[in-house]
Amino acid sequence: MNELEMKAELERLKAENQALKSQSARGVSLKVSEKGGVSVYGLGRFPVTLYKEQWLKLLDMAQDIRAFIDANAGALKTKE
Repeated sequence: MNELEMKAELERLKAENQALKSQSARGVSLKVSEKGGVSVYGLGRFPVTLYKEQWLKLLDMAQDIRAFIDANAGALKTKE
């Protein structure tokens, strides 16, 4: 690999690194997992992955989850 190729590779890697940093700065993102599930990235260290039916069931419970959080607000911790 000559000097010109190394400089081009370095610039490509810098651009890729910047693109990855900007993705994490924007917060939460969705992807289809290898096994066909829906993965949510950006909530914690690891993605949350569920199958379509599981997400739909969870989304149907949104009001119940919010009510539970409100009812138990004193016992729940927040992540800063």
